[in-house]
Amino acid sequence: MAILPQTRTVVPPPVAALLPGGADGRPDTRRLPSLRHIGPNWYASVMGTAIVASAGATLPVDAPGLRAACTVVWALSAVLLLAVLTARAGHWLCHRDQARAHLLDPAVAPFYGCLSMALMAVGGATLTVGADVVGLRAALAVDVVLFVAGTAIGLVAAVVVPYLMVVRHRPAPGSASPVWLLPLVAPMVSASQGALLVPHVAAGQGREALLLACYAMFGLSLLATLVVLPLVFSRLVHHGPLPLALTPTLFLVLGPLGQSTTAVNQLADVAPGAVGASYASAFGAFAVLYGVPVMGFALLWLALATAMVVRAARNGMGFAMTWWAFTFPVGTCVTGAAGLARHTGLDALTWLAVALYVLLVVAWAAAGTRTARGVFSGALTAAPVPPRPATARTR
Repeated sequence: MAILPQTRTVVPPPVAALLPGGADGRPDTRRLPSLRHIGPNWYASVMGTAIVASAGATLPVDAPGLRAACTVVWALSAVLLLAVLTARAGHWLCHRDQARAHLLDPAVAPFYGCLSMALMAVGGATLTVGADVVGLRAALAVDVVLFVAGTAIGLVAAVVVPYLMVVRHRPAPGSASPVWLLPLVAPMVSASQGALLVPHVAAGQGREALLLACYAMFGLSLLATLVVLPLVFSRLVHHGPLPLALTPTLFLVLGPLGQSTTAVNQLADVAPGAVGASYASAFGAFAVLYGVPVMGFALLWLALATAMVVRAARNGMGFAMTWWAFTFPVGTCVTGAAGLARHTGLDALTWLAVALYVLLVVAWAAAGTRTARGVFSGALTAAPVPPRPATARTR
């Protein structure tokens, strides 16, 4: 029997150059190598920048130049969002193997919740600050698009990431991380950002449905957080401090605490136009009765996390993208404290919001400066260095 000669299909160079990998369709790690290690954690820089603008706009004080500064930061966050979206699209196009590996990595997959929060953070800042530049109508349109997209992505991530953790990831005992909270807090961001859109929905069923949907997402995120947070604290107590590079992620616990306080206060602000007077009054009382105790716990955790970061810094903690954990979670505490100040009239809460905002701006400046330096030097786009082992307990 004659053996037929083997043949192969040759793709002309112009066509091969358009394929999302090599000529055989497989990912080509030689194309845009700087994008290979741009993971979903980069959306944290967008979140951390947008919250500086929106938190500054909600402060219950009138500082000269604050609104103009917030507008500049909002514009920067919008540019960052476009840049990171483009980089992530290139990552999926040219490095699909690495993108799939990220989904199957329990340390990276939770960061997919950051995409949802980055979209909504920029959308909310556009409506609260960017409207001064682009006009209310355009700002509202942008916020609606980003809110719908961010909410849909966040709800999917809140289901898919825990599903992967159970079915595929199989994390080792005692490996619980504050990063696990990221996909769970995204619906809480939807709850607070949705409150901004409630007054723009026609009165009636639609407005009430949006308000109650926001409360449903508040409950979804809160109860899921109450499941995961004990695992995180148990890991710290039984296995000691986190690795140095991961120590800043302790600040992520502030996210659901501050964001939930923000949500109940912002939802209480818009409830009178969406539900009956009795329910609106109850929502207003709930905002204070829930927000004050949770803000107290947030301040306790802030002190604990700060002490752990100081300890890690003394042991040689260097810069990593985890520094962005100092920004968005603290920003949610700013907006939460500002909301409580509006509903209680307490000057102490006003000054707490101002103090937290100063901390936010300092943290954002530090993380932003070091990130820009790392991008230009190429250090942050290189292959990641494995984190140092967890430090021993203090004797």
